[in-house]
Amino acid sequence: MQHKHILVVEDEAPIRDMIRFGLERAEFHVHEAEDAQSARLAIADQRPDLILMDWMLPGVSGAEFVRELRRESLSSAIPVIMVTARVEEDDRVRGLNIGCDDYVVKPFSSSELVARVRAVLRRTLPGGEAETLEVDGLRLDGASQRVSAGDDPVRLGPTEYRLLRFFMSNPERVYSREQMLDRVWGQNVFVEERTVDVHIRRLRKALAPFGFDRFIQTVRGSGYRFSSRAG
Repeated sequence: MQHKHILVVEDEAPIRDMIRFGLERAEFHVHEAEDAQSARLAIADQRPDLILMDWMLPGVSGAEFVRELRRESLSSAIPVIMVTARVEEDDRVRGLNIGCDDYVVKPFSSSELVARVRAVLRRTLPGGEAETLEVDGLRLDGASQRVSAGDDPVRLGPTEYRLLRFFMSNPERVYSREQMLDRVWGQNVFVEERTVDVHIRRLRKALAPFGFDRFIQTVRGSGYRFSSRAG
């Protein structure tokens, strides 16, 4: 996980300095931006491996900027951790719903932040899984990390990509939320079971225009199953 490029988007210089110090001690390369416009330029100049995004940015908010990033092909697959003072559970879920991969609440320690960055990178960066999977026209190319429905590209965030790859690699089996957290997110990560439901909704939403959302089936009282057959 060393020497990855992290973009810190934060308008308060003392917080940027604190984050940069902690990440550089952990041997990450750190780039900084104070608002959405400077972040756009930084991404175009050097595509980061992960973005730490402050929720309350001047001008375009961090939440709106994440939505923008998820719409653009250059940035749609970059993992984003939202850094914010918002502490309510609904705010955390909202952050996940708009496309974030994790959520860190201020104040936080450098060690916690580094642990979360490493955890997100572990579950979102390519892991050598280069197989191609295909089910009834839904195709996942592991080498390029692209998903398509027939001839049309399907845009997924990094966590939804890993979730779909897990499902397509293990069809017709029912998995509990706890099992999915272990298999998709990895053990000993800072993720609640409710997070699974949030990412399932995001995956279904991305697949819905092509009719493949029906493959992600809820098994009441047990969890989820991937199947091309009627649930």
